[in-house]
Amino acid sequence: MTIQVLLETMWQDYLQLNPEVNNIYRGLAALNDNVIVNDHIALRTFDIDKVSIDKIAAPFLSAGYEYGGDYDFVAKKLYAKYFQHPDLRLPKVFISELKVSLLSSNAQSLIKRLVMQLDEASVNHEGFCYSGRPWDISYNEYQALLAESEYAAWMSAFGYRPNHFTVSVNHLQSHDSVESLNAYLQKSGVRLNTAGGEIKGSPSEWLEQSSTLANQVEVEFTDQKALIASCYYEFAKRYPMSSGELYQGFIAKSADKIFESTNANISNLKVK
Repeated sequence: MTIQVLLETMWQDYLQLNPEVNNIYRGLAALNDNVIVNDHIALRTFDIDKVSIDKIAAPFLSAGYEYGGDYDFVAKKLYAKYFQHPDLRLPKVFISELKVSLLSSNAQSLIKRLVMQLDEASVNHEGFCYSGRPWDISYNEYQALLAESEYAAWMSAFGYRPNHFTVSVNHLQSHDSVESLNAYLQKSGVRLNTAGGEIKGSPSEWLEQSSTLANQVEVEFTDQKALIASCYYEFAKRYPMSSGELYQGFIAKSADKIFESTNANISNLKVK
């Protein structure tokens, strides 16, 4: 599988889970000669050897991606790395993992039981990063994880697939700022993540970001179905550093708030 096929397959999987993104994408594409550049893709996992960041990153490293930097999110008990391809037309890949040992013993046991349902062959498959949920989990178990970590609950419900894609504002003809793009989105009825402000970061930090709130999708657990928050769409504008080159990294405090895009509908969970 070529990297182009891998990225396109991930995109199609993401759209199936979050069809509302298609409306945003098509609207922007119509204003930009059908050219929308993706800044980065985000993936999630646990810090368990079988499914560690390095395992998830393997197909990207094989395709020429290189380590770009790492970040620690203390409050959310997360660690992350991002990877970048020498061909900057390809999106960066941001992979985070939950520090399972920092959760309660019950949550640790539950997550380990989930991961035990995986075999090494499936993890090593190049399409594992969009393979979905590889384990069985009940709604009660999901709720138990949700009480401790939204991230853990999201992983338990959706498994391995893109958490979000990101529009590169730098490459838009229609909007030259995150602020103007946000105004366009809100006028179109799109709900934005306001945690830490609608715009995270600043030109002085070389990066500005915003994101939609996650949509709700029906997920089938072993004992019942429920509507829960799934994926979101992000928007990023990068600014030149003193060298004149565009900043390619991330801002930890901004990413921390972006993570909360999937928190939006937790209080409105509906059981079927």
